[in-house]
Amino acid sequence: MIGRLGGQLRVLPGAVFGWDLNAALGLAAALGVPAPAAAELLPVIEAVMVRKMNEQMER
Repeated sequence: MIGRLGGQLRVLPGAVFGWDLNAALGLAAALGVPAPAAAELLPVIEAVMVRKMNEQMER
């Protein structure tokens, strides 16, 4: 599921600040991921993704 969220990035010029979590939760539901699991895990994974993508953009 995470690999499918690339088109749902929320960005400003020069920085990534997250995913569109409404779209992410909708994708999770469509894929059969239980809503409580998605709601618990997505923000944690999102924080790591944001940090890593912004680090890569700084280089």
